Amino acid sequence: MIISILCGGSGTRLWPISRSLMPKQFAKIIGDESLLKLTLKRNLKLLQSGSKLHIVSNDKHYFLALDTTNELNIKVDSFILEALSKNTAAALTIDALLVSQHNPNEVILVLPSDHIIHDDDLYMDCVNRAFEIALDGNIVTFGITPTTPHTGYGYIQAEHINNIDALRVFAFHEKPSEDKAKQYLENGGFYWNSGMFCYQAKVLLDEMQRYEPEIFESCVELFEFSYKNINNKQDFLRLDKNLSENLIDKSIDYAIMEKTKKLVMVEANFKWNDVGSFDSLCDELPKDSNSNITSSGNILLKSHNNCILSDRLVATIGIDSCIIIDTFDALLIAKKGQTQDVKQIVSILNKNKSQLTEIHNQAFRPWGNYTILQESKNYKLKSIVVKPKHRLSLQKHYHRNEHWIVVSGSAIVQIEDKEIFLRPNEYTYIPMGKAHRLTNPGTIDLVMIEVQVGEYLGEDDIVRLEDDYLRK
Repeated sequence: MIISILCGGSGTRLWPISRSLMPKQFAKIIGDESLLKLTLKRNLKLLQSGSKLHIVSNDKHYFLALDTTNELNIKVDSFILEALSKNTAAALTIDALLVSQHNPNEVILVLPSDHIIHDDDLYMDCVNRAFEIALDGNIVTFGITPTTPHTGYGYIQAEHINNIDALRVFAFHEKPSEDKAKQYLENGGFYWNSGMFCYQAKVLLDEMQRYEPEIFESCVELFEFSYKNINNKQDFLRLDKNLSENLIDKSIDYAIMEKTKKLVMVEANFKWNDVGSFDSLCDELPKDSNSNITSSGNILLKSHNNCILSDRLVATIGIDSCIIIDTFDALLIAKKGQTQDVKQIVSILNKNKSQLTEIHNQAFRPWGNYTILQESKNYKLKSIVVKPKHRLSLQKHYHRNEHWIVVSGSAIVQIEDKEIFLRPNEYTYIPMGKAHRLTNPGTIDLVMIEVQVGEYLGEDDIVRLEDDYLRK
């Protein structure tokens, strides 16, 4: 079996914790573990028993996903790296084409990377049932038995089939009103749509060709072109950006699941949460005696039923049923029950071309990370950490000069055709327009301070001339 984990979501409803370069599946929002890490740990038994792992991700998140799998010592058989996000229909078609290169009869288990599932034994029982049903040529979806009239989930309407241990799917329903959700719960036969699927590669491809031939043909062209350019040393398939422009943006539900005659559902009784909003996240975090979710040290007077996530002291008086999310560069305050609308704030920020939807003050790169300490219109101050034996791309800038000061570790700095070696307390200057590169030759982290000075300090003022990580 192939376990294909979808990591392409942007998690806009969890802004400002979730940003496009650090979406919710990679952020440590449940203790010290990311949602992707929890998903991988939940499937360790399957991976240890011979199942292979595919991860479908935006190419900008490749090293975030790779770091997570390395932490668990898990081998990824293939990363599928999307240049553009074109929804799940195209992503799963590309994945099925890749699997079919080796075995078109192979069963694929599709899992979102950002959900929380309790009761591992019940989960594994559902997976095993789905696998057996998929071997008979069915497409299997997982319907979560609802416990509340939830308005934030889509619903599947299904009824039992006598001859197999599954339910026949009649219809998919969009997120309902509260009255409609209550009616679903009272009537029975309605289940939360988990976004989890199980099928043979050839079955999905046949159905995609039948119901969405345009998507299918575009994916075949994209896959064949991208596959020809794969390097045998790589564990990833990077999809061509220009051909990706031609893909139709459509979910697998709309493309296939609402049309196919081969869809059945297994009923899942385990506790499940898609962590699709701060209201959903609150269900997973511990509360104090006043039903507050808060960090130690915060002072909450006459305040009840709040969720306060912050790295600094927060004090409240007489605040009830609020969500307060405080990050280095943004503060969100919302009433509970209204956090689905956070995506509207993200839309406004995107319309205003704000970087607050893209990146935190700390950003992770394949070579390490950097943290913005202070910035203004004409200067920016960063701390930079480079992992041992790693180096940044050979690059230049058109709008800024840079000053580098080594705090700890050692550095080799290349400026044009010259190299210098820097120790702690030593520094150098990078003039605008000069090709340069930073390398950590040592066995400990290189920590340095960078001061950028110029008229434009955006991260897009980087011209990469060479790059170990094949970034463009």
